[in-house]
Amino acid sequence: MPETDTDRIDAYVWRISLVVILGMIMSILDTTIVNVALDTLGRELHSTIADIQWVVTGYLLSLAAVIPVSGWAARRFGAKNVYLLSLILFTAGSALCGLATTSTELIAFRVLQGVGGGMILPVGMLIMAEAAGPKRMGRVMSLTAVPAMLAPILGPTIGGLILDSASWRWIFYVNVPIGIIAVILGVRMLPQVKRQATEALDYVGLVLMAIGLPLITYGLAEIGSTGSFTSVKVVLPLIAGLLLVAVFAWHALRVPRPLLNLRLFKRSTYSSAAIAMFFVSAALFGGMILLPFYWQAVRHDSVVVAGLLLAPQGVGAAIMMPIAGKLTDRFGGGPPTLVGVTLTAVATIPLGLLGAHTSVAYLCGVLLIRGFGIGFAFMPAMSAAFAALERSELSDATPQLNVLQRVGGSIGTAVLAVVLQRELIGARTPAEMASAYGTAFWRGVGLTALAIIPSIVLVRAERAARQAQARDEHAEEESMTEPIAA
Repeated sequence: MPETDTDRIDAYVWRISLVVILGMIMSILDTTIVNVALDTLGRELHSTIADIQWVVTGYLLSLAAVIPVSGWAARRFGAKNVYLLSLILFTAGSALCGLATTSTELIAFRVLQGVGGGMILPVGMLIMAEAAGPKRMGRVMSLTAVPAMLAPILGPTIGGLILDSASWRWIFYVNVPIGIIAVILGVRMLPQVKRQATEALDYVGLVLMAIGLPLITYGLAEIGSTGSFTSVKVVLPLIAGLLLVAVFAWHALRVPRPLLNLRLFKRSTYSSAAIAMFFVSAALFGGMILLPFYWQAVRHDSVVVAGLLLAPQGVGAAIMMPIAGKLTDRFGGGPPTLVGVTLTAVATIPLGLLGAHTSVAYLCGVLLIRGFGIGFAFMPAMSAAFAALERSELSDATPQLNVLQRVGGSIGTAVLAVVLQRELIGARTPAEMASAYGTAFWRGVGLTALAIIPSIVLVRAERAARQAQARDEHAEEESMTEPIAA
């Protein structure tokens, strides 16, 4: 069928999309490009694994903190203005990270970088959607999957190449010229999206979440530093964080326009899909911090090799995402999600059996299969979550699901880094060190396995929804035929 004038995508829409995607790629790559540098950062900044992992965790948490605000800010101040400000904050944060002289400074500047990076993706998607219009949005928005698929493949590899030829500071400096180009192109080419009348921002909810989530993650991370589950440094942040999150939940269910619409979780299809995504994110990002350390510390591979050896997992996810999308359209999101989560858990088991000399080809094959599982789990779970909602609820669900992914990733990173830190105490030989990594990966198996239960609930909820829909359609057909029979 030929493309009509109304369906044809004008060149200016593609130009807008490419400008937005430039910023998206820069932001998403930064979630993985730093992973291969953690071993180097720990040595040069004299930090333990439990401390230096906050370079990743702090970034993910700041992303999670600002994502819920992005939609409100775009409506209030204009999407183009917010997008450009986000690019400037991200670029400035990158430059400051490169100038850091201590781990504390680096973590603080990573948080600033994350504040900018967290708004780039959702606001950029809004600009693309406005430019494309409803009839062309599917084709244009499909481009946003490109950065998400490229990040696990290219991030560690690019990071390894930079570290092999330059100082670790260029991991961050490389963003500066790209960010400047993105800002200049954005000023010249992005359209102004009209400001809208907005409700008051839920400042109470923002404060509760922005303090509660980091406290929980900090308490988990302190287990590794103190070596105890009962230390004051562990118990107090955990209790305070959990209380603040509980108060946030109570608050969100009682105000008309909360920061996050937790009422969506009353639907079993949505809640089970969202919880499955949370645990898969924890396993994914947690594994991404363990593997580079293993290749460098136990196998003594270069940072370039460590980055390249992570690529099979990203390749596997990229291969499976389109297949998972087609299967989801046919069978619903539940069955593919359950298969993907189970495959991810099973494929993580061999990593729990790591040795000091385990075959590289074997491990690459394991990571490829693990990538198949991750790609199979993510897309169907997100599709199932969206399918359970009314169109008017999508704007609430999008930031909520993004927050769950980021928080899951930050908690998974902190927990597995803590386990590794504790297990490495007293490890001297390569075999003892490999065993420590294996123990950490067994915890990763547990994190992934926790997603199996909500995946089963999702399958059952979708089946019940289909049966209810079939009954409604049958009843409607009968009501239409009764007058004719009479």
